[in-house]
Amino acid sequence: MKPTLLNNRLLEPIFYWFASASLYILGWKTSGKIPDMKKFVLIAAPHSSNWDFVFFLLIIFKLKFPVHWMAKNTMFRWPFHGLLKRLGGIPVDRSEKGHMVQTMTNAFEKSEELILTIAPSGTRGKTMKWKTGFYHIACQANVPIVLGFIDYQQKKVGIGPVFFPSGDVNADMTSIRSFYVDFSGKYPGTHTN
Repeated sequence: MKPTLLNNRLLEPIFYWFASASLYILGWKTSGKIPDMKKFVLIAAPHSSNWDFVFFLLIIFKLKFPVHWMAKNTMFRWPFHGLLKRLGGIPVDRSEKGHMVQTMTNAFEKSEELILTIAPSGTRGKTMKWKTGFYHIACQANVPIVLGFIDYQQKKVGIGPVFFPSGDVNADMTSIRSFYVDFSGKYPGTHTN
């Protein structure tokens, strides 16, 4: 994967200061730390608002880690297309089923370091269950899953535990979702985990 603005040593202190000040002014706290691993899939959940993206950027600026993140290709429109890609964005065409898993697995195999962030709900709208693409990417690429979270009720955003997939998708998804039971999105009830 190409380097992002988050890898820029000159901009890193500016991003850190901006994120720390913004979170403080808004009354938000951060929790956890990035694990000392070069490759993993980072879940961003729950996802119920466009504001989730703003808080996601603030925490990655504050914790100083260069992530790549997937989002629907319609988000990458002019005039933000170039900036979003430089911030680590990867446009995804949702109409191509299954292609995304193999593409991202290949990216992990070719990269010495890669942190890939995915919102498992796949959308801000109401969903009955999470998509499992992030899980299959982690399994095929043989990388762990790190549980990132946002909680609007407690005004907290952070990084949770590391989860190593066993290959039993049903059991593992149940375990992963159980971590998120106490976290509240901006619009509670938007997602059924």
